[in-house]
This record gives sequence, structure tokens and C-alpha cells, in this order.
Amino acid sequence: MNSPADIENLNPEKLPPKLPLLQMFRVGLFQMGLGIMSLLVAGLLNRLMINELAIPATLTAIFISMPLFVSPARVWFGQTSDAKTIWGTHRSGYVWIGAVLFAIAAFLTTQVMWQLGRSVYEIGWNGITYGWVVLLAAMFGLYGMAISLSSTPFAAMLVDISDEEERSKLVGIVWSMLMVGIVIGAITVSRLLPCTGAPPNEVSLFANGDRLATLQKAINLVFVIIPAAVIGLAVFATYGIEQKYSRYKLRVAQNDLIHGKTEDKLSLVNALRVLTASRQTGLFFVFLLLMTIGIFMQDAIMEPYGGAVFGMSICATTQLNAAFGMGTLVGLSSAGFLVVPRLGKERATRIGCYLVAASCVFLIISGFIQKTWALQASLALFGLTSGITTSGALSLMLDLTAAETAGTFIGAWGLSQAVARGLATVTGGIVLDIGKRIFSTSTLAYSFVFICEALVMVAAVTLLSRVNVQEFRTDAKRAIATVFANEID
Repeated sequence: MNSPADIENLNPEKLPPKLPLLQMFRVGLFQMGLGIMSLLVAGLLNRLMINELAIPATLTAIFISMPLFVSPARVWFGQTSDAKTIWGTHRSGYVWIGAVLFAIAAFLTTQVMWQLGRSVYEIGWNGITYGWVVLLAAMFGLYGMAISLSSTPFAAMLVDISDEEERSKLVGIVWSMLMVGIVIGAITVSRLLPCTGAPPNEVSLFANGDRLATLQKAINLVFVIIPAAVIGLAVFATYGIEQKYSRYKLRVAQNDLIHGKTEDKLSLVNALRVLTASRQTGLFFVFLLLMTIGIFMQDAIMEPYGGAVFGMSICATTQLNAAFGMGTLVGLSSAGFLVVPRLGKERATRIGCYLVAASCVFLIISGFIQKTWALQASLALFGLTSGITTSGALSLMLDLTAAETAGTFIGAWGLSQAVARGLATVTGGIVLDIGKRIFSTSTLAYSFVFICEALVMVAAVTLLSRVNVQEFRTDAKRAIATVFANEID
């Protein structure tokens, strides 16, 4: 029986070329676009709802997390991209359609947000207002579906176009570009939005007609110009990449020869059998869950933290994302090229988790001394350590992915991360509201969130120590062989 390596050696002319460094950066432009959109939705809208529209933090956190709670669709999107092509591609067509849909959904979501804010101010919390609440939650959910449709096949494409030895470099570059997008988005939004006006308070923006008109016009313009640019980035980043560099069809063909399979696609049911064949899948799923919660619990409350504790304006708190993004950019790039190759994926991830927990302490200290530079430095450090953790975890994630069902596995890992980000966002808002009831000052209330965040990161390390890549590969190969054998029978 031939092995994949034997088949590749026998057919060298069929091997796609290795992805050059320049093309890695080009592919990363898609992630840069997602970073920009993340800044708009999670960084700008949450600040507006909590500080300018006087919507409770818990409710705002639920809105922001809705794109993440619809993430079970990622498994289906991933498996569909494995099985069916769009415009002759397994990944690119899905990426482009999803980009157009999430750009449209982002603009419409913003318009519903304004209507909810107006209803809260003019008529209070009654049936009509709750109707707007449901509609806004649904719009955030539709936005999340579109993001999943685009990002899951893209992540699967990273498996398709790379080999194991170059994946840490590819991950470092592509996810660094995500942070570049957050930084660019923060700078661009701060230039497009007015920075004058009183610091945020508990009074709705609708109480000030002049400021409302100015800000509403500026934000609507942002949600037209930037999403349109992101669509362009998505197309440019992926056009022609799959056709030239993807190894997906070759890997499927190899399994046809090895297992005698005549059909080149696994059904969703059989793909899920492979997915659940190893206990390592469950362990890593839960680890990703805890790690992501530990990194993103502060996601929905950082801009309000800058406003409530430090008295920062909207564009100033938006620029906090630049400090976090720059730190994460350095962490991802250094980890992908230096830290992970030297320390190993598991060890680098474990050290990163501990450093993220330590960074939470500095965020607390910055609140007590109330110095903006200290907050920015703490966020940069938090980003740096998060980047190291993320790079190691993503490299492990791609190793814990069976190439024959890459879309399904990437969908599962994306599901874990997305559910975790949703839980983190909601938990951050809930813990903040609890903190406000327990403590008399905003500083202590926000510090309560950071303490909980640090504890979750420490818990994630205990699960990481039980993850075994070799055991996963053995189980996955056995499951694939069994599934193919059953179909032949």
C-alpha cells in the first residue's frame, strides 16, 4: 500500500509550488480586512452603545457576541467548502461571497443600532424597544454568519496551501496582518470621527441633537467606505492563490489511491466521525475555549474602561486598539519566526498563557494610577503576550487538522474560538455589571474583570499539558481509513 509521501515522490510534476513569502503577506491581506471589521464592530459599536446610547453593558455584550454564537455554522461551511466548489474553487468563492455579505450586514446593523438608541431615549424600555433589541441581535447574528462563511474556508485554505514545516511562519504572517488591520482601522476611524465634545457619560447621545447629527453622519460614512475597501482586500488577497498553490485536490487523490475510494468527497456525517475520533479533539477544543475566553474577556469593556476610568474621548479609546494591535503584531511575528520554532508549539503556548495572566495585573495597576500612557503600555504588553499565545495555539491547531477534512476541522476549531469569544464578551459585560454592584468605584469594577480573566488563562494551561498531537494523528488516520473502508463495503 502506497503512502502519501510515496505517491508525491512518484508524481513530482503534480506538486504545487511552495507558497513564497511575498504571497504569504498577500494572503494575509484578507485577515487584515477582518481586523478592520473587528475594530468597527467590537471596538466602535460597543463603545457607542454603552457610553453614548446608554445601553446596559450586559445587553451590549450580548449584541457584540451574537456573531460568535452563530458559529456552529462554521462546521457546515467548512465541510461544504470541502465537498462543493464555487466558480471552480473550494475556498475562494466562499471567501468572496461572505465578504460582500458581511460588508452589507455591518452597515445595516449600524442603522438598527441608531433606531434602538432613539427608542431607548424617547420611549424607554417597552415592547417597541425590545422589538428593536431582537432585531439588532438578529442583525449581529447575520453579520456573524457572513463572517463565518468567509473566514472558515479561508482558514482551511491555509492548510491547503502549506506544509507542516512552513505553517508557523504562515500563521505568524497571516495573523500579524490581522493585527495590522486593527491598527489601520483604529487610525482610520480616529481620523474619520470627530474627537471634540464632552467625555462620555451616562446621558444618551440623543439628548444632544447637534452632536448626534455630526457623529451619526461620520459613523455611517465609516460603515460605507471601510467595508467596501475590505471587500476589495478579500478578492485581491485570494485571487488565483488556490488554483496555483493548493494541495487539497492532490491530498484527496492520494487517499483515493490509498483507500480505494472512488468518490473524492466525505459526507458531513463521515467528516464528523473523523472529527470526533480522537479524545485529543475534545481536549484541544476545550483548551481553545478557555484560552480564547482568557484573552478576550476584556474585549467588550476596554473602550468603556478608557472612557469611564480615564475620561478618554471616542476616538481616543478607539486608538487603544492600536496599542493592543501593535503589541499583538510584534508577538505574532516574533513567535512565528523565533519563539515557536525555538521553544516548540506547546511550550510557547503555555508560556504565553502565563504571560497573558501577568499582563492583566498591569491593566489593573494602570487603572489605579489613572495614567493614559500606563494603560496604553499595559495594552501593548497584553497584545504582545496574546500574540505569542495565539501563534503557538494556531500552529497546534493546524497540526491537529486532518488534511482530508481540513474544512470540517477548521470549522470545529473556529467554532471553539468563536463560542469562546462570544462567552468572553458576554461574561466580560456580566462581570462588569456585577463589579459595579459590588464595588463603589469604576476602577475596582473593571479590575474585577481583569482578575477573572487571569484566572481563566491559568486554567487553560492545565488542559494544554494533556494535548498530544501524535495521538491525534494516529486516531485521525485510523478513523479516515475506517470511514473509507465502510463506504467501500
